[in-house]
Amino acid sequence: MGKMTLDELVKELRAAHGDALEAIVLYGSAARQQGPLTGTADVLVVVRTLAESALGAAGTVTRAWMKAGHPAPLTLTSAEWRTSADIFAIEYADILSVHRVLYGALPTEGLSVSRRDLRLQLEREVMGKVIQLRREMQARHGDGTAQRALLEAAHGTIFALFRAALRLTEGLTAPYLDTEVVARDVAAKAGFEATPFLALVAHRRGTAKLSDRDAAAVLRGCHDGLERLASWLDGVMVDDRG
Repeated sequence: MGKMTLDELVKELRAAHGDALEAIVLYGSAARQQGPLTGTADVLVVVRTLAESALGAAGTVTRAWMKAGHPAPLTLTSAEWRTSADIFAIEYADILSVHRVLYGALPTEGLSVSRRDLRLQLEREVMGKVIQLRREMQARHGDGTAQRALLEAAHGTIFALFRAALRLTEGLTAPYLDTEVVARDVAAKAGFEATPFLALVAHRRGTAKLSDRDAAAVLRGCHDGLERLASWLDGVMVDDRG
C-alpha cells in the first residue's frame, strides 16, 4: 500500500468522526502552494464532540498520515476552536489568512486575532527559537550535516514567525506568500541581515543547496537575525485598530 494521500485522509477522518465532524482544513505552507501538493501538509480537524471511540479510530488514520511524512492533524472541538485565538494568535492569524477547506465549513464568524495577543506570543516564540538554536549550535558544532538538518527543520517555524511579525505591523489577514519577500521585509523592519535567511529559502526551493561547509555560517546568521528580531519586538508598541 502506498503512502496516504490527502483525499484518503479526509475520507478516513470522515469515517472516524461521523456526524460530529464539522470541518477539515488544510493550512500552513501546503495551503499557500499553487498546484499539486508537495512537502508536508498541516491539517486542522474541528469536531463538535470528541468521543473516545472516534479518538481511537482517528488514531489509526493519524499513524498512517504520519507514516506518509506529515505532522499529526491538529484536532480541536468546536468550543476550543472558537475560544483559543488569544493563546494561539500566531497560528490563528496564519490559518485565517490562508486555508483550504477540504470538508465542511470552518467556523470563522466572530473570530479575530488581537495584535496584543499576537505580539506577546510572537516575542515569546522568537526568544524560544533563539535559545533552541543556541543550544543546538553548541551540540552540533563542527558537524555540517547536522547543522544543515537543523536549518531544514527550523525553516517552517522561522517563516511562520516572520509572517506573524509582518502581520503585527502591517495587515493581520495578509497571506505573505513569497518567503524571499517575507525575509527581506522582516530584516528591513527589525534591522538584521537577510542573507542567511535567503540562503535558507534557496536551499528549500532547491535553487542553491547548502553545503556542509556553509551550514555553520548560515546557522549563525539565522541565530543572530532572530536574536535581533526578539530585541526589536520588545520595543514594538501595538494596538488593535486596523
